[in-house]
Amino acid sequence: MQNSFPLWKNILILAVFFISVIYALPNLYGDDPSVQVSLIHDAKIEQAQADQIEASIKAAGLTPKAFEHKEGRILARFNNTDDQLKAADLLRDSMGSEYTVALNLAPTTPDWLRSVGAQAMYLGLDLRGGVHFLLEVDMDAAVKQAEERYNDDVRLALRTAKLHYQSVTKDKDRIKVTLKSADDKPAVLAVLKKEFRSLDITEPDAQDQIWLNISEKEGREIKKFAVAQNMTTLRNRVNELGVAEPVIQQQGENRIVVQLPGVQDTARAKEILGTTATLEYRLVDVEHDVQQAVAGHVPVGSRLYYDKNGAPILLDKRIIVTGDQIVDASSGMDQDGRPSVSISLNGAGGAKMAKTTQVSVGKPMAVVFIEYKVDTRLVNGEKVRHKQKVEKVISVATIQGVFSNRFQTTGLDSPQEARNLALLLRAGALAAPVDIVEERTVGPSLGQDNINKGLLSFAVGFALVVLFMAVYYKLFGVFANLALVFNVVIIVAVLSMLQATLTLPGIAGIILTVGMSVDANVLIFERIKEELRNGNTPQSAIYIGFEKAFATILDSNITTLLVAVMLFAFGTGSVKGFAVTLIIGILSSMFTAITGTRMIINWVYGNRRVEKLSI
Repeated sequence: MQNSFPLWKNILILAVFFISVIYALPNLYGDDPSVQVSLIHDAKIEQAQADQIEASIKAAGLTPKAFEHKEGRILARFNNTDDQLKAADLLRDSMGSEYTVALNLAPTTPDWLRSVGAQAMYLGLDLRGGVHFLLEVDMDAAVKQAEERYNDDVRLALRTAKLHYQSVTKDKDRIKVTLKSADDKPAVLAVLKKEFRSLDITEPDAQDQIWLNISEKEGREIKKFAVAQNMTTLRNRVNELGVAEPVIQQQGENRIVVQLPGVQDTARAKEILGTTATLEYRLVDVEHDVQQAVAGHVPVGSRLYYDKNGAPILLDKRIIVTGDQIVDASSGMDQDGRPSVSISLNGAGGAKMAKTTQVSVGKPMAVVFIEYKVDTRLVNGEKVRHKQKVEKVISVATIQGVFSNRFQTTGLDSPQEARNLALLLRAGALAAPVDIVEERTVGPSLGQDNINKGLLSFAVGFALVVLFMAVYYKLFGVFANLALVFNVVIIVAVLSMLQATLTLPGIAGIILTVGMSVDANVLIFERIKEELRNGNTPQSAIYIGFEKAFATILDSNITTLLVAVMLFAFGTGSVKGFAVTLIIGILSSMFTAITGTRMIINWVYGNRRVEKLSI
């Protein structure tokens, strides 16, 4: 009985190995600590600007390893992280808010590998260093904000329908509509049922009232949207920070995991991610006395605010535009040299602003800055998170003329505050406040230490497996070891093709696969030895060993594969990373153990008379 593969099968196996080597090679090349500079909104940096940036870096006494200007972006490579951090600080201080300066680890993969799309795997937070945040979305605040929006929408709907009402107020968890006359109730009900089908509308005992409540289904949708919108906003903010390969994913119903590899400035990251900042533009109420409002007599259509210095100011309750109508924002200086933010509104916001300014020339308009702050206090020995909504008037200016989509906001304390506010407005306001409930920082030195320990674990495990197979199964053990190398190359190549993020659990999955991948060879070799003991010829023993062991190998690997799939389906974060490498490892080990090992054995023992096997 002859053991040989047809030519096409040999070529296919060798082609898989060759392609795997090509796509695994980029991982052997290192990374350069780099600084990446780009313009916001996908604008491109011109060559003259690139030359100025390179000159400023060299003028500071820093020598880039390489300076690349490609596709309108700049990448400055350095020999060490110290020069990288100094260059990043220099560029952030000297360049405007329209530039994004990001720390990066640029791969040194040769151009010939990049031309075929071969790239190294990304390294996770535990291997590269960076910060990890677990954010909790305040679902109650999301529902309350929705109630406030519905409160305004109900008032607007009744005005549009020209229906008379006494008041529309928010009463606990409901919106209460009080009518001037019970006779208007049928018409008001008809409008409300048509416009607000997602709300539960009830009629209390009082004939002149209608109650609207957010339904249970609508409440679930609001909470679901709040998490989804917050994830989108956080991605936008991370993009503004310029972080490479961030991880932003939902965990459970109301939590979001944010991992920022390479980021060491945790204070700035927390400030940008956790700030629920937005703006509101309101007219100043000049018709009523602000001191009477301070004494408790606030007019019905007004609200009492305070500016940054604590001085009271009375504003109209009606909001002209809010932060969610801002489509672009950039920081700079006004004509008097004060920090400012240039605002661009969308169509609806611009039309509303134009309509207001047309009838309000000469009147003062205020800018209200709103953010949520969370303080942790000790109450009876336990940490309690206290949320506070901070509203302050940052600017009051007289409307000099009619304007709509584009204008400036001043009254900011510093250029840094202007840059941060512009960033937050560009990225969009969070749909609901978030609390940072967990924070971890992994230094780059610790990340390198994890890489070294992971590689050491892999090397020791691989060496022990190779030694055992070579000693116990002799030449056949050597064949299995060659297939084992083939298997590791395939795993690394597939992870690189998928641009997967390698973490410590991922390395553990690869190490586990190294031990598991020889199981199939052990089953095959033991079956071959059994056939030899039964008196079969070496060629027959090889053939029967591979054929008879296949079902057992398939069954054992399918059971492990099912567990790995469940880990991937229901796990999160590092568990998913472990599951991915395990799944790839199981599939590749079956291919290399059954086809790779047999191809090598066929080359050595096939198509010739064999008296004895080295097994």
